[in-house]
Amino acid sequence: MEGSIEAGPGRVGRGSPGDAESRHASRAWWDAEADAYQAEHGAFLRDVGFVWGPEGLNEADVHLLGDVAGRRVLEVGCGAAQCSRWLLAEGAHPVGVDLSHRQLQHARDVDERTGLRVPVAQADALALPFAAGTFDLACSAFGAVPFVGDSAALMAEVARVLRPGARWVFAVNHPLTWVLADDPGPDGLVVRTSYFDRRAYVERDEAGAVTYVQHHRTLGDRVRELVSAGFVLEDLVEPEWPAGHERVWGAWSPLRGALVPGTAVFVCRLTAGG
Repeated sequence: MEGSIEAGPGRVGRGSPGDAESRHASRAWWDAEADAYQAEHGAFLRDVGFVWGPEGLNEADVHLLGDVAGRRVLEVGCGAAQCSRWLLAEGAHPVGVDLSHRQLQHARDVDERTGLRVPVAQADALALPFAAGTFDLACSAFGAVPFVGDSAALMAEVARVLRPGARWVFAVNHPLTWVLADDPGPDGLVVRTSYFDRRAYVERDEAGAVTYVQHHRTLGDRVRELVSAGFVLEDLVEPEWPAGHERVWGAWSPLRGALVPGTAVFVCRLTAGG
């Protein structure tokens, strides 16, 4: 996310891809990179574990989802379904959805390894294949939310499949990270662009096709999307970097984490009229 360079063919920069471009790029990128992603991060995420982000915030410690036993839970953008598998072990009835077929193949591999089989489906987060009011709870730890062009529509779609009063808890890059260079070292502490530049981070191939995209929303944007979908924001968790945690993940590092938040976890509840 360097400056405000417009991403042209073979370039990295900012742009405004729509839903179709974002969907195509995300499916292709995650199918191609799923093996490397799970090899690099699988041990940290754990086969049966619910980690909210690179800081290592553990759902078993913070209980942002509340009591999950007996709850029907939807994980949006589940990857290899590590979070859903933890939910299953805690007595919940989870279902995971992901756009990437290869990520879901990894979910099946982990199922075999652990003996905990999570129902999963390949699906677009903007068109969830479930009836209205199906779930008691929805969650996403760096899942689909940053990768769709119309995240307001995603919030409305999640609201549709939840029962009134249900929680929706999701973690994304903290919006503040968008003003900084994508670097875990000292260069990543320098403001490079405007917080209010809402163009997406885009990578394009030599032919100009979008190969990777991540969309930026300010904190205010997120709150407005949630309220419009019928949610009440109950908490906004900005995990502090824990002492002794030395693992670098992309731009997340002990250096940056000691000074600025890298993750934002939105804890929301669907109103009775949602």
